[in-house]
Amino acid sequence: MEYVLIGLAVILLIILVSCIKIVPQAQAFVVERLGGYQATWGVGIHFKVPIIDRVAKRVILKEQVVDFAPQPVITKDNVTMRIDTVVFFQITDPKLFSYGVENPIMAIENLTATTLRNIIGDLELDQTLTSREIINTKMRVSLDTATDPWGIKVNRVELKNIIPPAAIQDAMEKQMKAERERREAILRAEGEKKSTVLVAEGKKESAILEAEAEKEAAILRAEAKKEAVIREAEGQAEAIRTVQMATAEGLKYLNDANPNTAVLKLKSLEAFAKAADGKATKIIIPSEIQGIAGLAKSVVEVSTEK
Repeated sequence: MEYVLIGLAVILLIILVSCIKIVPQAQAFVVERLGGYQATWGVGIHFKVPIIDRVAKRVILKEQVVDFAPQPVITKDNVTMRIDTVVFFQITDPKLFSYGVENPIMAIENLTATTLRNIIGDLELDQTLTSREIINTKMRVSLDTATDPWGIKVNRVELKNIIPPAAIQDAMEKQMKAERERREAILRAEGEKKSTVLVAEGKKESAILEAEAEKEAAILRAEAKKEAVIREAEGQAEAIRTVQMATAEGLKYLNDANPNTAVLKLKSLEAFAKAADGKATKIIIPSEIQGIAGLAKSVVEVSTEK
């Protein structure tokens, strides 16, 4: 009898312990009573009625990421490509998530594929490749609206890869190669143009500098020549002034000495002698000076006889 009571006590203790539930952070428990929805337990400790209550679903409230496999889509210009998407979602209502749809992840995947086909079907290939942000926004809005009854909020949708057919990839690579070559040719031509302009500007500046240098040199030469002419003229003027002053002084001395007529005539004779300077072949002497010359000859002869 004691063993039976001990066994019943152990069973009762196990049942009581199983009725104590602790909900971790960022999780929620959906509890049913007799098969129907009873409550949603948040973070903390909770107690359930044995046998009657049960935890129907454990829901993670953190943001989750689902990477779906590439889906074949057809563009407006009939190009078939494969696109894989990444969906970031979060469960906002555990009750709706538990009872809204049978398999939420599969439902989101199918909804993503159909929405992507609808959006890409209205775009051409080039628009598809260059409009990722627009496609992401449209898909997020559409998925968020569709999953709201399921207690799911779609935060973000990203196109992970866009895989066009091999022929399209080859054509795109050739186009990009041609575009790069065109840009390279343009850059090379612009570089050569700038180089030519710089060389021409350099030659122009060099010619201007040379002309300015030649102009300054000509000005300096003219100024130097002018100064030389001025100095020469000043020298000649000074020489003439000196000669004139010497002549004036000589005349002054002669005037102070009060010379007679004979002396003046002798000075005139000396002047004629200097004028001849041994180079003249014929000299005409005035009669007055000839008389003086004869007088001088007589004086010389008298001096010789003595």
